[in-house]
Amino acid sequence: MIKVSNLSKQYVGRTAVNNISFEVDPGEIVGFLGPNGAGKTTTIRMLTGYIPPTSGTVSIGGHDVFSESIKARQKIGYMPENVPLYDDMRVREYLRFRAELKGLRGQEARQGVNEVIDLCDLKQIRRQMISSLSKGYRQRVGLADALVNNPELLILDEPTNGLDPNQIRRFRELIKQLGIRHTILISTHILSEVEMTCNRVIILNEGKIIANGEPNDLSRELRSASTISIELKTSEEKVKDLIAAIAGIKKVSKEHQSGEWGYFTIRTETSNDVRESIVNLANAQEWPLREIRTQHATLEDAFVEITQANTSDS
Repeated sequence: MIKVSNLSKQYVGRTAVNNISFEVDPGEIVGFLGPNGAGKTTTIRMLTGYIPPTSGTVSIGGHDVFSESIKARQKIGYMPENVPLYDDMRVREYLRFRAELKGLRGQEARQGVNEVIDLCDLKQIRRQMISSLSKGYRQRVGLADALVNNPELLILDEPTNGLDPNQIRRFRELIKQLGIRHTILISTHILSEVEMTCNRVIILNEGKIIANGEPNDLSRELRSASTISIELKTSEEKVKDLIAAIAGIKKVSKEHQSGEWGYFTIRTETSNDVRESIVNLANAQEWPLREIRTQHATLEDAFVEITQANTSDS
């Protein structure tokens, strides 16, 4: 559905996207991740034909985005980060207007509008002025706009931006539902949502792709470098230094102190199980140890580890 080859975008004094290539197959839900300034939005704008690349090619459904712009765009439903809506129109009126702009007429337009109103749960506010809508409803109207012509591909840029936890949960269920009929590329900072909804993750940093795989695979690579949480009865200042001196430990962080009990988070190197060494140290120092547990790596851990490692290497 999406084929990107050697895509680059340069501005005066900086390279926003640096020679990236990737593909998205029909029916996939792909998370497009990266820290601020990584080049995600620039890439999405090139995919949707809003800005031209400096070099490289993009095709959507077999059509080049720039030489066959109309055919490529007909396959795309795009929801930008800040959804542009006409505040002086009513919801249904706006969606009908957008459907007609996308080439739908008569019964086809009415059917498309009715379907997205039901799908995005807009029935109760379909006659309201857009200016009166909450942030959550504005996001839903933006998504309905992207869906109204039933495109094969949905590109969503920070679609849950500004939503509360309940709205985010409902949106997550909607994405899963849409994934049955559409290919979806979703850019977001909410990594737990990506972990629950996406088949694959592409991580961009400093304009380059630094990871591309299933969420579980990316976090599984860090499983052996797990985080260990411990609870010790000690108020000694040297406790962090003594724990950090154990071979295989990368970082020790003190979370908080409650009376004499200290709570610590320990990050280990790959393939090092240091729990026995920690217990031996606690016994030798006569520190009562109330808890020691391993926390397996999440997609968020993988994201932080991969992007920080890439930044430090550059």
